[in-house]
Amino acid sequence: MENAKEKGRRAYAERAWSDAYEALFRASAEGPLDAADVERLAFATALTGHENIEVLERLHQLRLDSGDALGAARAAFWAAMRCFWRGEMARGSGWVARAQRLVEGEGRDCVECGYVRLPQVSRLIASGEYAAARSVAREIAELGVRYGDRDLAALGRTFEGRALIRHGRLSEGLPILDEAMVAVMSGELSPIVTGMIYCNVIAGCQHAHALDRAREWTEALSRWCEAQPQLVAFTGPCLVHRSEILLLGGAWPEAAVEAQRASSRLAGIKNQDAGNAFYQVGELHRLRGELAEAEQAYVAASERGRDPQPGLSLLRLAQGRVDLAEATSRRVLSATTDPLERTRYLPAHVEIMVAASDLDEARRAADELFATAVELGAELVESMAHHARGAIFLAQGDARAAIDPLRRAQEAWQRVGAPYLVARIRLSVAKAFLALGDEDGAALELEGAKKTFEKLGATPDMAATEAVIASARPQASPTPGAHGLSVRELEVLRLVASGKTNKIIARELFLSEKTIDRHVSNIFAKLDVPSRAAATAWAFQNGLVG
Repeated sequence: MENAKEKGRRAYAERAWSDAYEALFRASAEGPLDAADVERLAFATALTGHENIEVLERLHQLRLDSGDALGAARAAFWAAMRCFWRGEMARGSGWVARAQRLVEGEGRDCVECGYVRLPQVSRLIASGEYAAARSVAREIAELGVRYGDRDLAALGRTFEGRALIRHGRLSEGLPILDEAMVAVMSGELSPIVTGMIYCNVIAGCQHAHALDRAREWTEALSRWCEAQPQLVAFTGPCLVHRSEILLLGGAWPEAAVEAQRASSRLAGIKNQDAGNAFYQVGELHRLRGELAEAEQAYVAASERGRDPQPGLSLLRLAQGRVDLAEATSRRVLSATTDPLERTRYLPAHVEIMVAASDLDEARRAADELFATAVELGAELVESMAHHARGAIFLAQGDARAAIDPLRRAQEAWQRVGAPYLVARIRLSVAKAFLALGDEDGAALELEGAKKTFEKLGATPDMAATEAVIASARPQASPTPGAHGLSVRELEVLRLVASGKTNKIIARELFLSEKTIDRHVSNIFAKLDVPSRAAATAWAFQNGLVG
């Protein structure tokens, strides 16, 4: 009959992590374990979501007591990783220093030299020293190859790819991440390192807007997690990645379930993974029009160290607090210098600046998106730029010029399989068609957008679509750009002519009252009328209302 120690070893080999943890923990209470079994217990503890720092400390001491300084350094490295994951940066730094001292004390080249340098790569990437980070990561990978340590070689290649991507060299970095995934998919690596590489590669693909790759590797990560029912570690980040992919693909109910599972699983943790989970919850609430719930989720994300932008600024826009959204968006961009990182914020910045009627700033942001897309060779960034330019043309009253960039963006997001973004673009195309007098074309676009928004549960967008349908009077529409009025100004004028106050108009259009005041002033100036009554008379005379 197996004793607890033997049962724990067998369960560990079978990747039954909870069984291994329970058996080895029980065995440790019955008597001291040797270093190999303590190591198994440490990793089983981590993989089942339990705190394992004390077990790693015990392993470190056992290695030291046996004279195995390099083994002790390896244990110190993993203790540091655990501390960093928990957000205990000072404690983690202390463990790294101890590991480095032990390795240096050996006075020779060894595989542990590579492990203790991995945190250095993370620091270099965080500080924007991408070339140096890539150089160190490559040296680490070469050490792994030289000493036959597949874990280290794959980690080195992963960090090299991440450094290249952060440096804007996507065509070089993405294939390196693919190469690291070859080792993962072949089952060559330890479970801990496999999970680390999955998360790093998917994050790198998302950062590079390589959504096809992100989707493929997320599906692979899901299969890996599902094949180990007792695995808890990495399932939180996996759920977040799954939610992001499901959200993009239009499966919003499923995305919400995965985001809630992730936030519940990581609720007691304050690190980037937990922050990402709550941010994703906030995004889903915001898109469905559940604004109070979105606010709570963004606050929870912030408390865990995750910048809640651009979601929080878009929430402010949805609340009609355009001035606050504008100020925050400007502040975020002024503090973000990395070109690729800025692409996370620029599309939202354009939307907010258009709402604030600062079209010059919106154009600058759209131009930057184009320049970044060309420099990086990022197709989806280019589609963001096309969408932005189309929205700006529409806002300035040039409906004809808006159609081509909007259609280009629509085609790109259609290929990726992003129905929500496609529907939003179709709504903009419908507005352009209406301005050009193409009632049939506008009706088709509006119907398609409305069906998508209804299916997704995108309540604010559905309301916006219905407002366009209700306000469309194709047989009596004034000439596009008449008297220089923009599409937004024509929309405001219709509502003014219907007798609504600026406050009510602001609420219906999800804009601030100050912005509506500015639109009304612009309407008076362009039409050369002194009052709302005169503007209303103009609207009736020109067939804007019937």
